[in-house]
Amino acid sequence: MAVPKRKSSQARRDKRRSSTWKLKAPSLVKCPNCGALIKAHRVCPECGMYDGKEIVNVKDDAKKND
Repeated sequence: MAVPKRKSSQARRDKRRSSTWKLKAPSLVKCPNCGALIKAHRVCPECGMYDGKEIVNVKDDAKKND
């Protein structure tokens, strides 16, 4: 088992345990079609458009789920 040769200072220990290692929130962009905030390079869940083309027909999917 690894054992430290010297005591770690409180500052060094606390720096390691701090929240500086947390992940950042994903950046969001506006959908050019409907203006909803979405992740970049993904189909818009609101209108189903991507790159100016309708990929998913959102209205039909909503009817299927009802």
